[in-house]
Amino acid sequence: MTLAERLGRYQTTNTACKPVASGRLDRVVGLTLEAIGCRAPVGSVCKVETLNGELEAEVVGFAGETLFLMPSEQLLGVMPGAKVTPILHNNGIPVGPELLGRVIDGIGNPLDGLGPIITEQRAAFTSTPINPLSRKPIKEPLDVGIKAINGLLTVGKGQRIGLFAGSGVGKSVTLGMMTRGTSAQIVVVGLIGERGREVKEFIDEILGKEGRERAVVIAAPADASPLMRLKGCQTSLTIAEYFRDQGFDVLLLMDSLTRFAQAQREIALSVGEPPATKGYPPSVFAKLPALVERAGNGNENQGSITAFFTVLSEGDDLQDPIADASRAILDGHIVLSREMADAGHYPAIDVERSVSRVMPAIVSDEHMLMSKAVRQILSICRKNQDLVAIGAYKPGTDATIDQAFSFKPKLDSYLQQEMKEAVPYEMCVNMLRSTLSG
Repeated sequence: MTLAERLGRYQTTNTACKPVASGRLDRVVGLTLEAIGCRAPVGSVCKVETLNGELEAEVVGFAGETLFLMPSEQLLGVMPGAKVTPILHNNGIPVGPELLGRVIDGIGNPLDGLGPIITEQRAAFTSTPINPLSRKPIKEPLDVGIKAINGLLTVGKGQRIGLFAGSGVGKSVTLGMMTRGTSAQIVVVGLIGERGREVKEFIDEILGKEGRERAVVIAAPADASPLMRLKGCQTSLTIAEYFRDQGFDVLLLMDSLTRFAQAQREIALSVGEPPATKGYPPSVFAKLPALVERAGNGNENQGSITAFFTVLSEGDDLQDPIADASRAILDGHIVLSREMADAGHYPAIDVERSVSRVMPAIVSDEHMLMSKAVRQILSICRKNQDLVAIGAYKPGTDATIDQAFSFKPKLDSYLQQEMKEAVPYEMCVNMLRSTLSG
């Protein structure tokens, strides 16, 4: 018996779906279907009869005897009075080693044309929260293969960290570098709300054949329904949890947490929930921590989920409601700078504005001092850059400024890295030491 079976979190048999009394479709309002004459709990699935066959929809709310349903596909061929059949027992999604190397949609269906995915176990989209006192503490670093992160923003096994970036600053490339360079045994990638072109590009060019062999990719592109995008995030966490429960160290890359929030906003507004902060209803800010807290370390007999959640900063504004809420519930944040990207500095990681909250607990005192020294040098250079550029500062006036600018070219060289280059953790630390020597 496997560890997961002992925990009792996974079904080992495919329980048949049990239909109950059917109802009928009363009306369609926007993205929401309203059904009457049937009863089903929130979160259950219903089958809706259409001209093109049956359509799956999830119960997302109710008012009196009316059920509000959100379809997982486009609304095509839906008719007034269509038959609606609740399915009270759903099998969930397949989980197992058979998922490695595969690309699936938000509810576990294969997208890669490699045939059906047949596994011995299945899991629900949501899970029972882990007792925080049962989690292992974060005690050791995780190698992600990127010098700027390994050396200056060291990430620990089981840490949840945000990757804050606007559009077009190298976010997807940075994630791809992690998939190839990480020391984690399993990589789970959730591509939520991305353009369809970018999904294939990420898999073929950025992830590559080598990275794909130990990875599971969940894709719910921008043209997918809000429910499918929401389920895509939950599926990513469910698969990562499965491998963590088997004792593996898992790297979870979810692009993006903002799309999850936007999908929940669309669903909540469709069923009549009032908007609160900049159009986001309260349920969005309740679901964000519920999703993020599923990542992290398991108990002493389990592995870890180290999660990177990308957060889109609209107009490079880090005070966006979702960005602000995400920073409060994550264990650190890495900011990608548009100014650095425009200058050809990749990965465009702004070290000064980024922080890893667990770094002091997982690195040596020497490593921590080197990281602080780099931050001080970068800060001095940034504050005096304009004076030097216009010739208002004369060399020799301040020894600290002179020394900082003498180190700046070496630091820039250290912080830049080629897309397909992976640098091990120990080598990153040694290179940092060598860069700061003298």
